[in-house]
Amino acid sequence: MEPRHFRFWPKHLPRRLSYPRTTVHALLEVSARRYPDKAHSIFYGAHLSYADALAQVNALAGFLQQDCGVRRGDRVLLDMQNAPQFVLAFYAILRADAVVVPVSPMYIKEELSHYIADSGAKVALIGQEVFPEFSDLIGRPLEHVIVAAYSDYASADDPLPKPEAVAAPRQDFKTAAITTWTTALAAGRFPGETRTAPQDLCALPYTSGSTGAPKGCMHTHASLIATTLGAVLWENVYAESVSLATAPFFHVTGMQHSMNAAAYTGATLVIQPRWDAHIAAQLIERHRCTHWANVPTMVVDLLSHPQALAHDVSSLQCIFGGGSAMPEAIAQKLYETCGIQYLEGYGMTETISQTHMNPANHPKQQCLGIPTFDTESRIVDPERFAALGPGEQGEIVVRGPQLLCGYWNKDQAFRESWVEIEGERYFRTGDLGRMDEEGYYFISDRLKRMINTSGFKVWPAEVEAAMYRHPAIQECCIIASPDERRGETVKLVAVLKPEARDRVSAGEIIEWARARMAAYKIPRKVEFTDQLPRTASGKLQWRALQEKEFGG
Repeated sequence: MEPRHFRFWPKHLPRRLSYPRTTVHALLEVSARRYPDKAHSIFYGAHLSYADALAQVNALAGFLQQDCGVRRGDRVLLDMQNAPQFVLAFYAILRADAVVVPVSPMYIKEELSHYIADSGAKVALIGQEVFPEFSDLIGRPLEHVIVAAYSDYASADDPLPKPEAVAAPRQDFKTAAITTWTTALAAGRFPGETRTAPQDLCALPYTSGSTGAPKGCMHTHASLIATTLGAVLWENVYAESVSLATAPFFHVTGMQHSMNAAAYTGATLVIQPRWDAHIAAQLIERHRCTHWANVPTMVVDLLSHPQALAHDVSSLQCIFGGGSAMPEAIAQKLYETCGIQYLEGYGMTETISQTHMNPANHPKQQCLGIPTFDTESRIVDPERFAALGPGEQGEIVVRGPQLLCGYWNKDQAFRESWVEIEGERYFRTGDLGRMDEEGYYFISDRLKRMINTSGFKVWPAEVEAAMYRHPAIQECCIIASPDERRGETVKLVAVLKPEARDRVSAGEIIEWARARMAAYKIPRKVEFTDQLPRTASGKLQWRALQEKEFGG
């Protein structure tokens, strides 16, 4: 029987793909041969051509091999903000036959020590602004560090205000273990013939840690190419596309839907290192950006910024996002304001981005979408693993070409992440959801995020979606709060819109909710805050709020 969702499959797209048997860094090499003079990236008014990008990648890869001793399969840490150097470093590490370990530039020394020790990285390429966090790690365990100054790739004449990290001039280092980016390029090295195959390890991104200690997700060149090609076709990215790159490159959304999708097609990246809604709108207007991969909070910011909306964003053709659910009210406002349907997708670090995407011809709001190319998904009972039907809530499981091949040094955790259903192995996402009659998937929550109040089960994502409709709420998070009588009760932590902060009370919000949801779902407690905690990739850290509430 044909899967339900094929009824809404885009007619111009095949249901299965023939994947190139190549490597990720070869994507840039092919585009550089096709479009040598075309802008690969634009960064504060400075254009970097595809030909120059490839030349610098090769020079840096040669330096990694000949001067840093990087060998095939070595893990190399990459810690930078969105900038041309991140992209060049990413492909240079791969061209050196090594493995990229992308980490957030927000990590401090203690966190970095874990990733370095766990991955076994001996070499790191970092942004100049994060150097203080690395200073005590150089020599042991890191043997060599290459430091990049973002100002080297930005135009001094560009009128847009630059973040401090971009405006800062290049520093000099006198230690042999530290090399500046410009010095590494000036050495004039060239890498040896590549020995990397499609099934070799390519990237080792770490999970966010929302369900335990961060784990390194082992991805091959083949798994990255699977979601890169899927993104290119589903979102209609082509050589003339101009992609606004605001989603962090170290995160799978920015890595695949911005950086690697552009390299695959020869598109241009307009790179924004630090999120700012007003600057983003100016970049869209200036460069006529056509594509924008983001996290939903960026859309929330754009729609609440009057100066941003004064700019012409009509060039946008596709806005794609994931990482958290897009509130229905925000998606509707985006369509009313900009005439753009938000294409929500779903994926994990373990799947190197999407397993589900909404088709542009028939999207649904606050919906994960349908299983994408060559991907199968089911809703199963999380205890018995029996397949469930439409409308029944259970755990989302998936299988496809984008799945990781292991957790680094955690074989048991990897084995426990799979379940066999009718003779096929499926990966357990740990997310609760349901499938509707048309084969679209909807998320309910993390498997362990349920609130149990007097025996009634409350799924926070459902309540959050309702609370986003309140005209005064800009962002919110629902958590459990201890209650002597009920065991747990529902608590709302909310960021109010600026114009509402002095005139809306907790009592008024509770009364508003009372008319819109069952009594046991109504937030009994309300806390106002200036901002919600988020990971560097934009995901809401609900667990941090939850642990604080219970004194953890």
